[in-house]
Amino acid sequence: MPDRSPRGTYLQIAEAIETKISRGPDLTALPSEAELMKEHGVGRTTVRRALDSLANKGLIKSHPGSGWVVVGPEPKPSVLDQLTAMATALGAETDFPSEKELTEITGAARGTVRRALAQLEGAGVLEVRHGKGRRVRALPSDQS
Repeated sequence: MPDRSPRGTYLQIAEAIETKISRGPDLTALPSEAELMKEHGVGRTTVRRALDSLANKGLIKSHPGSGWVVVGPEPKPSVLDQLTAMATALGAETDFPSEKELTEITGAARGTVRRALAQLEGAGVLEVRHGKGRRVRALPSDQS
């Protein structure tokens, strides 16, 4: 970066790194600070400011001993966790949504929803009433 920029050299470097992150979904770690200094022709302080601005955006995280790593999206909770939370929110002695509604809510396949429902039924959280659907029998926190 030979020319001085009114925008800030570190912001230009941060933008360049952010572009690399967005284009490479398999990019998990950034080059070392020394490599970034050489690549952009700037000092360590400028590189650190760029990395700190990306860290403040939540795009990267510093891992001592291994450098800067790209932060992925938060993992979605499992279908079982989603259904357990739903049972807790609904409360005991209330009707539970149908399998079709649950597939739409969770975005999971019907077979996956059925397995999670079977686990909740086995744990005594849900009860099946033939022809009437499922009801919350007990709250998950009541289970020991």
